[in-house]
Amino acid sequence: MAGLLIQLHNIIFYAINIYSILLVIYILMSWVPASRETKFGILLGKIAEPYLGFFRKFIPPLGMIDISPIVALFALSLISRGIGQVFLMIFKAVLY
Repeated sequence: MAGLLIQLHNIIFYAINIYSILLVIYILMSWVPASRETKFGILLGKIAEPYLGFFRKFIPPLGMIDISPIVALFALSLISRGIGQVFLMIFKAVLY
């Protein structure tokens, strides 16, 4: 049981890390607008925009600067840590 919990935690942790990396790539692609028109850019947009769009509803751009991706990455980091704490509590309950 404990091994299964560890594997599940690792899968979720790596999925969140991969999604964070994809978000950073998508954010950096905004510096070169033509890159978002490629097949990879369109695919990345379909993956990243639903999550980033949620934060853009609440955080308007400050002039030419959009800080919503920073808040989105920070929220994803907090979610990852929260899931880690939940798994730690479950793991301790299973062991004792």
